[in-house]
Amino acid sequence: IPIWVTDYVLLHYGTGVVMGVPAHDTRDFAFAKKYGLAAPVVVAPPDWSGEDLAEAHVDEGTLVNSGQFDGLPSQEGKEAIAQFLKVKGWGGPGVSYRLRDWLISRQRYWGAPIPMVYCPRCGIVPVPEEQLPVLLPPDAEFRPTGESPLKYHQGFVNTSCPHCGSPAQRETDTMDTFMCSSWYHFRYSSPRHKAGPWDEEKLRFWLPVDIYTGGAEHATMHLFYARFFTKALRDMGLVDFNEPFTRFFSQGVIIAQRANMSKSRVNVVTPDPYVKESGADVVRAYLMFLGPWDRGGEWDDSSISGISRWLNRVWNLALAGYSPRASTPEATLELRRFTHRTIEKATQDIERFAFNTMLAALMEFSNFLAEVKDRGEVESQAYEEAVSTLLLLLAPIAPHITEELWQRLGKPYSIHNQPWPQWDEDLAKSPEVTLIIQVNGRLRDRVQVPVTIGEDEARELALAQERVKVHLVGKAIDRIIFVPGKLLNVVARSAYPDEH
Repeated sequence: IPIWVTDYVLLHYGTGVVMGVPAHDTRDFAFAKKYGLAAPVVVAPPDWSGEDLAEAHVDEGTLVNSGQFDGLPSQEGKEAIAQFLKVKGWGGPGVSYRLRDWLISRQRYWGAPIPMVYCPRCGIVPVPEEQLPVLLPPDAEFRPTGESPLKYHQGFVNTSCPHCGSPAQRETDTMDTFMCSSWYHFRYSSPRHKAGPWDEEKLRFWLPVDIYTGGAEHATMHLFYARFFTKALRDMGLVDFNEPFTRFFSQGVIIAQRANMSKSRVNVVTPDPYVKESGADVVRAYLMFLGPWDRGGEWDDSSISGISRWLNRVWNLALAGYSPRASTPEATLELRRFTHRTIEKATQDIERFAFNTMLAALMEFSNFLAEVKDRGEVESQAYEEAVSTLLLLLAPIAPHITEELWQRLGKPYSIHNQPWPQWDEDLAKSPEVTLIIQVNGRLRDRVQVPVTIGEDEARELALAQERVKVHLVGKAIDRIIFVPGKLLNVVARSAYPDEH
């Protein structure tokens, strides 16, 4: 096995040695490209047909080039491989921990002061509970010394010993702000409660938190601390739940000038000029449309104008009114079907933070509404319901423009007080879907099939396709993996096992 030394493998993380998987790790892929290393695909994207990847595929997929595990969905494959290693006695699934001590003291102004007093007679003395909290002085002087300004604030430093009353000095270090944020979700449930850290009834109502969002550093630092605090409080009998947050979702990074946007790189784009020129809704929608929310994307000034033009079209569409010329039941049903499919798509996307595809669905919906308006073939009620639905679905993304339009249309105040649209399952059903057909995880064909097609019918149809047959010559079908409405994967092996 060739061993490469790189600067992106961290010595203090795990063992300091990692397995390179160039086709499925962004940094490994860049490294392999730079040095001309092979990047074999082992987790195939849905439409992969054997070609080299243009970029690392880091999502779920189907196992290929994986021996007996070919054709398995990647998550299922991980478990199968781990169990295989366990059976063979070569390894198996496990959990590893990287616990390290947490140094909480900081030499800075911001943060909760460490409530300790240094007395020449009594030594280190904790501040009594009745004197808590120790508050930061509002008039601290910041000097370019690299030290905490509290060190030079005589009114803060000089105090008396809680035990003997002798002149003493306060600790001038403050706590890591994560110390406070590790439990502030508890306090937020009842911030004005004075009889204790929180109101029990309100805590039961609000916690645990439904969803937690943050960057990667939150997943490895703050979330770790917050979980520790919660479990300690649980062990003390102060709370009756194990986790502070029921779901975590990490956002991606915005790229500018071909690098992660950060203060240290001096490539931060200030949104204020764009908000002033195009409005906050345009900037919000543009950021959501950049790419998958958990991966981020590259800031591109020219693309903002496209979002601005689209929101202007939505504005004009909502206020233009509608007069049917010759409505037909078929056209009205088509609009209702489109409306309910959009509700379903937007609802599912927003729940999984897929704002970019949600916006794409709303753009498609608004374009369809414009066509419907021009044809004038649907009933007025169906058209007005569709426009109202568009605004309701758009409201979380563009809250200002939708509130204004809602008011101008004479709707009850406010659009943000209205219930979220619900879709009708029958109306939302697409009459047909595209079924992807794979052989050993590789794309071989696509066919349009009824949305209700079952496995037996799908199998018969797939095996009848010429582009599938050619890849099954001399092979025996091992099994069929069928994902209703999405794909059918034929797992096949050589019919002549002694031949290579």
